[in-house]
Amino acid sequence: MDYAALKTQAINLRKEGFTYSEILKQIPVAKSTLSLWLQDIGLSKKQTHRITTKQLIAAQRGGEAKRQQRITRTEQIHKDALKDIGVISKRELWLIGVMLYWAEGSKEKSHHFGSGVRFTNSDAAMIRLFLRWLADICNIEKQHIIFDITIHTNHKHRTPDIIQYWANKTGYDPEYFTHIYYKQGNPKTNRTNVGESYYGIIRISVRASSTLLRRIAGWTKGVIEWAEQ
Repeated sequence: MDYAALKTQAINLRKEGFTYSEILKQIPVAKSTLSLWLQDIGLSKKQTHRITTKQLIAAQRGGEAKRQQRITRTEQIHKDALKDIGVISKRELWLIGVMLYWAEGSKEKSHHFGSGVRFTNSDAAMIRLFLRWLADICNIEKQHIIFDITIHTNHKHRTPDIIQYWANKTGYDPEYFTHIYYKQGNPKTNRTNVGESYYGIIRISVRASSTLLRRIAGWTKGVIEWAEQ
């Protein structure tokens, strides 16, 4: 093997702006040997730019490959976890709803007796789950449900679309969504759903539900006492 010729070839390739990995593909020597040969080789701005660009492209490809691997791995985890849930029993749905209301529902205040069930959120899936809980567990019929939608004023022009969105997500006719409230938006907000993906916040109220509210409070207390055992 003529190392002198290989060294000359390596130097010429480096001066043309080739990266170490590109040179090693053509010249079969150890990387440490190549580094020694090229340690004193200066590069022009054009050559440096080419090498830097190649390195960035390689890094981006590597980053994209890792991102795709992460997406694939996450999707598989989700699929496996979905199997863990399986079919939800009526008792499980009951407990899910109790926990959901404990986290997101309004509670009866000591200074304001007689208030009813009210649940507020912006997550359509959570709203659907709560409505199913009301229907399947609490036997609440549609005509006893009241919807209130709160929208930022800068989305007022989208009101018809927002109403239709919630109608589609809940399975209720648009006529159920007659209580619309507007609040002044904050131009410096850190919220991410400020564009067309914004659909406001919806509140579900149940007519004449003070007794149900107290039952929910009792169910919640039962869970708390179990946890404290």
